[in-house]
Amino acid sequence: MASIVDILAQRFERALVTVYGPELKGADPMLRRSDHADFQSNAPLSLKKRTGDNPRDAAAKIIAALDVADLCERVEMSGPGFLNLHLKGSFIAETTAVQASDERLGIALASTPETVVVDYSSPNIAKELHAGHLRSTIIGDALARVLEQVGNKVIRQNHLGDWGTPFGMLIEHYLDLGEQVGDTAIGDLNEFYRAARAKFDTAPAFAERARKRVVLLQGGDEATLQFWKRLVDESKRSFRAVYDKLGITMKDSDAAGESFFNPRLEGIVKELTDKGLAVESEGAICVFPPGFKGKEGNPVPLIIRKQDGGYGYATTDLAAIKYRLLELGATRILYVVGAPQAQHLTMIYKAAEMAGWLKPPARAQHVAFGSVLGEDGKMLKSRAGDSVTLMELLDEGEERALAVVREKASERASAGEEAVAEGDLQSVAHAVAISAIKYADFSADRVKDYVFSWSRMLATIGNTGPYLQYAHARTRSILRKAEAAGYTPGTITITAPEEKALALALGSFGAVVHDVAASLEPHRMCTYLYELASTFSSFWNACPVLKAEPAERASRLALVELTAKVLERALGLLGIEAPARM
Repeated sequence: MASIVDILAQRFERALVTVYGPELKGADPMLRRSDHADFQSNAPLSLKKRTGDNPRDAAAKIIAALDVADLCERVEMSGPGFLNLHLKGSFIAETTAVQASDERLGIALASTPETVVVDYSSPNIAKELHAGHLRSTIIGDALARVLEQVGNKVIRQNHLGDWGTPFGMLIEHYLDLGEQVGDTAIGDLNEFYRAARAKFDTAPAFAERARKRVVLLQGGDEATLQFWKRLVDESKRSFRAVYDKLGITMKDSDAAGESFFNPRLEGIVKELTDKGLAVESEGAICVFPPGFKGKEGNPVPLIIRKQDGGYGYATTDLAAIKYRLLELGATRILYVVGAPQAQHLTMIYKAAEMAGWLKPPARAQHVAFGSVLGEDGKMLKSRAGDSVTLMELLDEGEERALAVVREKASERASAGEEAVAEGDLQSVAHAVAISAIKYADFSADRVKDYVFSWSRMLATIGNTGPYLQYAHARTRSILRKAEAAGYTPGTITITAPEEKALALALGSFGAVVHDVAASLEPHRMCTYLYELASTFSSFWNACPVLKAEPAERASRLALVELTAKVLERALGLLGIEAPARM
């Protein structure tokens, strides 16, 4: 279906072509919502260089050529050349009705769908997921959902740290523990890793065994590989428990870690050397992508084979990008990785371009993000000073959310309102906790650090996940009461200003989804959700629904029903549940 913005954009394109010729076909009409009208166009100002016209003169010409009598009550010029559009209620009602009947809720499919690889989460084997993994995991998952929603083929990739020299000490420690390992499922992964590291650093005999075990592992020794696989499987089980609790869509089959790319590394070095792109430097084999200089002005290398003959992260990342481009057929690769990795990733992209793997229309993008800070402004840590595990964080969130949900249910029951049943409190608390955590993360600009505050995140008023969940639950409550009374949604008519505002907010949903897919900025969805919920609240307070006259009631119920669907879908794209009762 075509949205209001799509329809207006088509009319603007015709007018621009009529006035200035076919070279303006496809020009952006710069349409946006406005406090001075339903929509405003900045086209006369933005196209000044291309048209050569004074913006006010251009605005007058565009108004004369603009065929929108069936859509707008009036179009007027303001300021230095803005165009203000006041829409007809009948046009808004018609497009809203079409959106309500569309199972996609107005989200158009991409005109040119792509194959998008999303690299996210990427924990290390034998270490638990901690707070530092939160942002990559939930941002990557939300972007994967949004990109799929607009029709792209999305391939999730979990680049596990599951190979290399640490596995010598891990396997030897595993063997030292004996059969108890199988009984305890390695127990605390972090403690397991710390104990292995401590023995490696303080016990020379153990360290020597570990080094020999690395040689056996890299040589493909079958028994060693079996021990390695047990460590990987135990770790994956730990990761899966967290992913399930967070509602992450990544599957175990999406893992393609360092071990997957290990057999390809020698070939990567040979190919880049044969192409003259890799050279020896101080005993190592390096690629020197142009434009990267160190502090002293020397070229910065990508070391693809170390002096001792081993391979590092750069080699694995080059093998991964080649695999994703040439074998998975990616036209867009997203690396949801912390901001400090910016230079490394840019060098990987440049090397892939030099090798001929990364070329238009394919592109690779770094989806950078800042850190999660404690309320003291420092990196989020446990009371013991260690990194907070994600499972600890989620368990604490559920405990705190249960208190919030129980208090809210008590308040509603005391007021004679519908409230969540006692038996459902735990599942609602889980949904609220995950919502609080994810929404607080998404609502901030992802490149910035943000402060993790339970009191702010779990608030049921203001721009929070729980507030939006309660807004959705209110719409569902209204619809249940209507159904019990025998009332059904009907033909949409727009008369009250609050009805118009709500319909226009609902009509923007599809554009917002595409905006997030293009910009890779989830906070834009959060801004939309909060504005929609606030607009619905104004509508609910100003426009009686269940007590309205039959035709008006049917129309308003249709708006409530569409609001419920859009809130649920939008929250779902962020990986947030929308309980029907709270």
